[in-house]
Amino acid sequence: MKDYCFVVFTKPVAGQDAEYNRWYDTRHVPDVLAVPGFVSARRYAADVEGGRQYLALYGMKADDPEAVLADLSARAGTERMPMSPALDNESISAVLYEALEPLEAASE
Repeated sequence: MKDYCFVVFTKPVAGQDAEYNRWYDTRHVPDVLAVPGFVSARRYAADVEGGRQYLALYGMKADDPEAVLADLSARAGTERMPMSPALDNESISAVLYEALEPLEAASE
């Protein structure tokens, strides 16, 4: 199996930050991690022009990453993965990256 990083940028609907973050942390991340092939998730936030932007990095291990993403897409918007009205759907941008080398870490 190969390692991948699924990189997703999103924004909340204006004025819906609290609801967006509640949904993302308590519902969406667990729903994504329930998809076979997803092994980790980490969220980040930054203030950018136009408001707060969020980045989610999802670790994946898969022989067929496109099948994993197809499963994710099939679940989105269903009872298995409800989407929040606090999510600005126009802001979603996602890219799948394949790991090129083994993970290296700095020595402590």
